[in-house]
Amino acid sequence: MFNGIFTALVTPFTQEGKIDFHALETLIEKQIAAGVDGLVLLGTTAETATMDEEEKEALLTAATRHINKRVKVIIGTGTNSTAITLKNTKAALSYNPDGVLIVTPYYNKPNPSGLIAHYKQLAQLGAPIVLYHIPGRTGLKVPHSVLQDLLQAVPQIKAVKESDYDMCSVTDNAVGFAQKIDYLCGNDDLFLQYLSVGCSGIISAAANVMAPAFVKMYRSWQKGDTRQALEVFSQAYPLIKACYTETNPTCVKYLLSRLSVGQEQVRLPLGEVSAANKQKINEILTHTPSDLLI
Repeated sequence: MFNGIFTALVTPFTQEGKIDFHALETLIEKQIAAGVDGLVLLGTTAETATMDEEEKEALLTAATRHINKRVKVIIGTGTNSTAITLKNTKAALSYNPDGVLIVTPYYNKPNPSGLIAHYKQLAQLGAPIVLYHIPGRTGLKVPHSVLQDLLQAVPQIKAVKESDYDMCSVTDNAVGFAQKIDYLCGNDDLFLQYLSVGCSGIISAAANVMAPAFVKMYRSWQKGDTRQALEVFSQAYPLIKACYTETNPTCVKYLLSRLSVGQEQVRLPLGEVSAANKQKINEILTHTPSDLLI
């Protein structure tokens, strides 16, 4: 259901801080032209936490209309409140997404019974769920045994976006679950490692800038040409790392501005990338093959 390259879209802003719908459409067109399999709207990379309800509705209306079912769409709806996540998910379903991305509740760190009850309630809405596991941001690392219980209790969970950097845990989960659900990489810099243990694709922030690179890697891997996949990854790797020089999506947006797709504008509490880091990113960008960029 969720195989291949999914780009976690940024939300372009004007210098005045408003949503830049023209830049959003440009970015969507470049992503589709690069051959991505889907787009994620209102994820972490979209700075969703800084957007009000009217802005979210306007973005979803514009983006889904422009995408027009040409690729799959996943909408982020998760929060650390079950009631608010239910409200967000109900609103998202009016746009007929292929799935909803629901992060494990952050900060309040639910125990296993609460976590299962949280997803059970959301599953009642009927949408395919992509569980988002990102311990570094949420403070909650879901043990293998708890994830197993969760997947058994909530069959509406069709995929996991895994952003854990513990490759031992990732391997345990991939070996255990990748034949039952779509197990998606959430760490751009480990994409090939994830593919090697059976992951079915990626939800990527760096793909905003480097969608052609990720598509080439994935297609080469699927054809069994692992040498070609590694060659593309090696060429792309410095810029992939550069995308995370400062907190995502600050560097991704800076790179997009260098590629004439929107402004580098982010919303507080995120701030502008430092001058020193911009210089480093510029140097890496100049040495990145143009056919790997949007």
